[in-house]
Amino acid sequence: MAAHRKPKQSPFGGQAARTAATLALASAATATVFEGSGHAAPRPTPAQVKSEVDRLYEQAEVATEKYNGAKEKADRARAAFDGLRDEAARRTERLNRSRDALGAVAAAQYRSGGLDPAIQLALTSDPDQYLERASLAEKAGDRQAAAVTAVRRELAAVRQLRSESEGRLRELRTQEAELRRQKATVQGKLDAARALLARLGAEERARYEAAVAAGGHGGADGHGGPSAPVARADRSSANRGPVTAPNARAAEAIAFAQAQLGKPYVWGATGPSAYDCSGLTQAAWRAAGVSLPRTTYTQINAGRRVSRSELAPGDLVFFYSGISHVGLYIGGGQMIHAPRPGAPVRIAPIDEMPFAGATRVG
Repeated sequence: MAAHRKPKQSPFGGQAARTAATLALASAATATVFEGSGHAAPRPTPAQVKSEVDRLYEQAEVATEKYNGAKEKADRARAAFDGLRDEAARRTERLNRSRDALGAVAAAQYRSGGLDPAIQLALTSDPDQYLERASLAEKAGDRQAAAVTAVRRELAAVRQLRSESEGRLRELRTQEAELRRQKATVQGKLDAARALLARLGAEERARYEAAVAAGGHGGADGHGGPSAPVARADRSSANRGPVTAPNARAAEAIAFAQAQLGKPYVWGATGPSAYDCSGLTQAAWRAAGVSLPRTTYTQINAGRRVSRSELAPGDLVFFYSGISHVGLYIGGGQMIHAPRPGAPVRIAPIDEMPFAGATRVG
């Protein structure tokens, strides 16, 4: 008789077996990650961080100008809507007055028994009263007809204004939605730049911020980075003689811009305590009595285009292919501009950024 042996049981049964299998799979996956493409990305070098931060700030400035344009359109749409709403309220008030006048005529007819004026005249035996009442009845009929006409006219006007207001309100809501979208874009770029800067060591970040504040872009490419000089004579008006402007208005614009030196850059700001680039140039020329549009890509078309070789103090100088930055030229290859977050309004050479064009206003 054959011996019957009890099957050998695994020491890992039930839940224990499932746990062991899970651990084995996890170990295999971990090994794969470390052997293959799952390695953590290498920490970027300070130079790479600075280059990316500069790129993000440039993109933020592009978005800032789009925000400025959207805000300008939203402000116009709101002003138009408010104007229509106020006019509709005035018209409605006039309509109510016209209705009240018409109601007074109807009430007078009701009090007199609702008789036709001609019948009332026929019932009088006094010739003098007859003539007097005839004249009054004719005037009353004219007033009643005029009252009806006024009501109809005001009612049509109110309806038209309300229809226009609805259209302006839709436009306003569209512009406000675009404004929120551009604001989110700017904030996203600035947040990303701040997060990247936070990855720098304390010393590297201090050097970067010092370079930006002193006049560079903060990069390590010889254009204002830590390896380049951070204190230049052209950064301060104290090292320059008086600017010779071609006319009084240009002189006033430059004088205003000089008075803003050292004030902070804040995106979307138009003064008096902070500016973005187009906000500064707009405020400078407004002080000289010239109204400029709000954005860089509209300011470039606000006057006569001039070549770089023709530049004169007071001209607007523009940078980057998307016309996303502007400064106020003051002569000698220098401009006053509001550079970017962390960099105050200052004097800088126009060759520190890609030149895109110039416009003469005033």
